[in-house]
Amino acid sequence: MDGYAGKILRVNLTTQKCTEEPLNPKYAKDYLGGTGLGVRMIYDEVPPSTDPLSPENKIVFTVGPVTATNYPSGARYQIVFKSPLTGILCDASSGGYWGADLKRAGYDALMIEGAADDPVYLWIHNGKTEIRPATHLWGQDALKVQESIQREIGDERIRVACIGPAGERKVLLSCIINDEGRAPGRGGNGAILGAKNLKAIAVRGNGNFPIYDLEKYNALCKKIAKDNATSPAVAAMREYGTAQVLDNLIAMGDIPVKNWQLGIWEEGCKNLGGKKMKETILVPHTACYRCTLGCSRWVKIEEGPYKMDGPGPEYETLAAMGTMCLIDDLNAVSFANDLCNRYGIDTISTGVAIAFGMEAYEKGLIKKEDAGGVELKWGDAQAMIAMTHQIGKNEKLGKLLGQGVRKAAEKLRGDSWKYAVHVKGMETAMHDPRTFYSMGLTYAVGPRGACHLHGHSPLWENVQDPLPEWGLKGMYPLHVSKGKGLLVKLSQDYTAVVNSMVSCYFLTFILKPSDLAAVLTAATGTKYTAKSLLKVGERIMALHRAYNNLCGITRKDDVLAPRQLQPTKEGGNAGKVPDMEVMLKEFYKVSGWTPSGKVSRKTLESLGLRDAAKDLYGPKRK
Repeated sequence: MDGYAGKILRVNLTTQKCTEEPLNPKYAKDYLGGTGLGVRMIYDEVPPSTDPLSPENKIVFTVGPVTATNYPSGARYQIVFKSPLTGILCDASSGGYWGADLKRAGYDALMIEGAADDPVYLWIHNGKTEIRPATHLWGQDALKVQESIQREIGDERIRVACIGPAGERKVLLSCIINDEGRAPGRGGNGAILGAKNLKAIAVRGNGNFPIYDLEKYNALCKKIAKDNATSPAVAAMREYGTAQVLDNLIAMGDIPVKNWQLGIWEEGCKNLGGKKMKETILVPHTACYRCTLGCSRWVKIEEGPYKMDGPGPEYETLAAMGTMCLIDDLNAVSFANDLCNRYGIDTISTGVAIAFGMEAYEKGLIKKEDAGGVELKWGDAQAMIAMTHQIGKNEKLGKLLGQGVRKAAEKLRGDSWKYAVHVKGMETAMHDPRTFYSMGLTYAVGPRGACHLHGHSPLWENVQDPLPEWGLKGMYPLHVSKGKGLLVKLSQDYTAVVNSMVSCYFLTFILKPSDLAAVLTAATGTKYTAKSLLKVGERIMALHRAYNNLCGITRKDDVLAPRQLQPTKEGGNAGKVPDMEVMLKEFYKVSGWTPSGKVSRKTLESLGLRDAAKDLYGPKRK
């Protein structure tokens, strides 16, 4: 199969058996790989009623047809799983190098099932798989364990995806860490590996796989790489990384401040921004595999309580653990980011949980003794760091906050639910729906909850004819709700394609669907067009939603947190809130969903998902 390794590796930790299966060619064509393939596999094998932390739950690691090629950033991988944080189907993405080695080792997907009796790790290398003891690694932080495995096997080029102490303790905010601080951060996937006693997956591969039209494919990749390195559209990203958002979107009110209570904090944003980082603690660093953008950061703090040398914080972390908590100490937030990497916890959810804790403390629902003697006050960097430790260790107040804000609010009671900012149990990402109305809809109907990476629709607001190849023409102004249903639907479809091929999200800033179609056609030999890729994206999104419908998700769950529908008094979004009802009605209609939020039978059948139609609606009457 051109563009693919052609095999799936299945590891059953209960029986200690590793088996290979051929990749289904129809699945490759209809779902590409990555998220699409993973959603299809989990839909087929994991009943919606499955306990996420039971041996019966499965987690699949997937790559795509552009992985381990000359395509820029062609080493991303996706994971798909039923989330212990949200109770619904979730996927997550990570960069670095790990994905390229999995594919070169001979596999398009790795399915993990069952649970080991004692801690183990996997060693996958060029078509061979070993299940090795990991008792000696249990308890090590996620950065140290990568070095330990490389020394143990004797190859510093081995790539490792692993969990830290938080995953071992099944903290619901825990995540997998790979390649020195890269992470598929969301949904509690680290807890799944912890429940399975799987500490790490080490991969090394130098195998080859066919590309349909190698000359044309490499020419396309070369052009994209050059554009990625020179385009003005991503110039700020190249120079300042994602932290440039803090410098450039302050006035618009896109940066969440004090648990979404304030519309602007100019001084704090500048103190945490990309320019300040470059002037102070940024040092030369390595980009992800084949990437000519290099948005990732590496920082070095020479002295003081926050002394460190390691991966730097991205925008989402700077906002979640910085502005959300009224902390503008860049060194402190960088240190907290390093702690999150070592414990193996999601920086977005961790920051949101700490900000929630600060507000609950302010309002008397949390006492000093509950927090282990910590005064959880706004702006206190030491308190934020103490809570990061407590969440990572699953102790004291961290036991509560580490379950996520939805569960924390349920236990604290009072009015804490009003400032627990999440959708479907997933803490909200760091873009304000009162600035970009489409973001509110994206959060509300997002396949995994409040996520900015399943349709970053703000890219298309205030842009003339943002996606004409898919019929998105005209202007979609800020602070206007009408018309955002179609914009969000197409944005999510586009992202589903990107996450399935598997491409870096930031390449979408400079590419069109027809560009992706040309790349995929040259790689696989399947004739893709902009129109046919839209159908692929629709299919993936519909199947993901159908699974969540079977988990009980309906219209009642497609809502924003109350805090995000309260207008701020200052900044670029002052006095503004989206009309969610208008946007939801539009979205449901253009997506082919029923008024109750289910994917309609007609839509499912038109996308070739007759099995999902039967599962949702029963056998079709003759």
